[in-house]
Amino acid sequence: MSDHDAYVSWSVQPGADFPKGRYSRANRIAFDGGAEILASAAPSVVGRWADPAGIDPEEMLVAALSSCHMLTFLDKARRAGFVIDRYADAARGRMGEVAPGRKGLVEVVLRPDISWVGPAPDAETLEALHEASHLECFIANSVRCEVRVEAPSPPEAP
Repeated sequence: MSDHDAYVSWSVQPGADFPKGRYSRANRIAFDGGAEILASAAPSVVGRWADPAGIDPEEMLVAALSSCHMLTFLDKARRAGFVIDRYADAARGRMGEVAPGRKGLVEVVLRPDISWVGPAPDAETLEALHEASHLECFIANSVRCEVRVEAPSPPEAP
């Protein structure tokens, strides 16, 4: 198969009190292609010790699921003879209890909004394209939470 690398780094900031949990959760993530992002724990988890400008791990997982589904869907739609000129997704993950005393993402909802060039697939074909994309998405195959696609139905043909 293939390897996928990320370099995550953090260091204590001046004035922090690590033993008492009073330290910034902001960190940097660098990827093998050169991209680098500011990351942090979610403010809902650690309050003022988070950097709200940073991307939290939960957001990264939701974005990874959305991106993987989109990339797989684009290829499936192309192979089925459809042409897409825009794909946008307002994906949302919901945290909850996954076991007594343990939290995790319990659901991710993908809401793709797709603009088609020429004929759009009918509702049945669109659903089949999303289902096939979900089954082949590497990230969806790597998580335990439910991942749903709530795609709007294509407009009715005149």
